[in-house]
Amino acid sequence: MIRINLLPHRELARASRRRQFGILLGVALAAAVLAVVLGHALIAARQANQDARNAFLEQEIAKLDSQIGEIKKIKEQTRALLARKQVVEKLQSNRTEVVHLFDQMIRLLPDGLYLKSFKQTGDTITISGYTQSSARVSSLMRNLDDSPWFESASLGEIKAATVNNLRANEFVLTVKQTRQQPEEAGSKGGRP
Repeated sequence: MIRINLLPHRELARASRRRQFGILLGVALAAAVLAVVLGHALIAARQANQDARNAFLEQEIAKLDSQIGEIKKIKEQTRALLARKQVVEKLQSNRTEVVHLFDQMIRLLPDGLYLKSFKQTGDTITISGYTQSSARVSSLMRNLDDSPWFESASLGEIKAATVNNLRANEFVLTVKQTRQQPEEAGSKGGRP
């Protein structure tokens, strides 16, 4: 016997393909939604991780900034201490200078010459006094030029004056002081 299928097989096949298409569409949509959610979660996680790293770096930068501030304070203190040390060293090196200066002046003064004032401004020394003759002032100037402690003696003025009812010459001269160590002065020597 011959079988004849009178059922609408084409419509059943179409319905079956529609069901398959709907299922595949749903799976594709679910996969797309899942991919979007996973991508968003991954990006959010990376962003949170980067934010945490940025916050850590900002904390470390703040610590380093405070340490840099402390280092600057320490450098300023070091500079101030070095400046004080240099001042103390300069004072120590110039401590005996006045003694040598007066010692040289005593050795260099010729007889018959008397000092009235002795004034130092920087390296320039102004000497004023009285003498019995102007030749003794010339002798003093030669002695000052020959000394290792003095240089460039120049006479400012010399004039007649009366001291204790005696006739004398009043003089003013300037001389430059040379800076040196006491050992150098001992080796060069002055007038004994």
